[in-house]
Amino acid sequence: MGPGSLLLLGLALMALLAAALWPHGGLLARIRRGARLSRRVLVEDALKYAYKAEARGEAVRLDALAGALSVPRNRVARLIEEMTDEELVRFEEPGWRLTRSGREAALHIIRAHRLWEHYLSEETGFGESEWHDRAEVQEHALSPEDTEALARRLGNPVFDPHGDPIPGPSGRDPVRSPGFSLSRAEAGAILEITHVEDEPGVVYAQLVAEGLRPGTELQVIDAAPERIRFWANGEVHTLAPVVAGNVTVAEMERPRERDAFAGSEPLSGLALGEEATVVGIAAACRGAERRRFLDLGLVPGTAVSAEMTSPSGDPTAYRVRETLVALREKQAQHIRVRRNHAP
Repeated sequence: MGPGSLLLLGLALMALLAAALWPHGGLLARIRRGARLSRRVLVEDALKYAYKAEARGEAVRLDALAGALSVPRNRVARLIEEMTDEELVRFEEPGWRLTRSGREAALHIIRAHRLWEHYLSEETGFGESEWHDRAEVQEHALSPEDTEALARRLGNPVFDPHGDPIPGPSGRDPVRSPGFSLSRAEAGAILEITHVEDEPGVVYAQLVAEGLRPGTELQVIDAAPERIRFWANGEVHTLAPVVAGNVTVAEMERPRERDAFAGSEPLSGLALGEEATVVGIAAACRGAERRRFLDLGLVPGTAVSAEMTSPSGDPTAYRVRETLVALREKQAQHIRVRRNHAP
């Protein structure tokens, strides 16, 4: 290798070293920022876990926290030690509890999470099974200023789409959703869902598939140790008590939606050539999709008929106010109608 090549190699190495060590944009700086971000995410997740544990009347134990964060026990032990030094938690037999500062910090991150879920439900087309996981990521990226700007944009909501109360900007404990567990409901009770727990994900997915969400009205048919059967959304549902335990309900004097939708059926049930009148849109449909249906004229009293289907059978074209509107079966199920002429 000649002198010129050695010089070029030396310059290249110096350039690489400078890029790695550059104070703000270098590789080392990026690694350090990533480490700080990773630690901040862990701290915020630990604060959320501690707040929810205290709400259940439990103290934070090391092994349980390590499992919840999916982090090795020794790393969580160091994290707890650091959080204690920062006066975010303190040890009280049999475990750690939040200090006042820790509780306020936890409430701020929970506020960001629930506001973002509200945003996803009302302003985007993401399905409800995606809201929680997406908010889990975004909550760490929102600055306090971003969080308050989002709250103003949304009209300062007090509950997220699952029925969880959204903490106020002051960091005070929010008012809890009223009610009791569906697993403790008695046969014959007329109830309204006030909250659906979104963790664990596998249980929440089942509740979403059943169409159960805050605002859903139901009447318990029978309640046995091995199952709970109830009427909701025009059909009978059966849940194991362990699943029903993730649903909070409150008593009602009479079911509003059942009266409004009496004798109705989903628009998807119309055969080609059949006509019906729109009764309303099911409470399960919300946000951008609900607004789209209203913009299309699918409001109570509107005449609608099934005109044609695609070769695959889905979507179906419906005539609404002299306009053909294509809806997939999953969408048409949200529109409640009464047939003008029985088949």
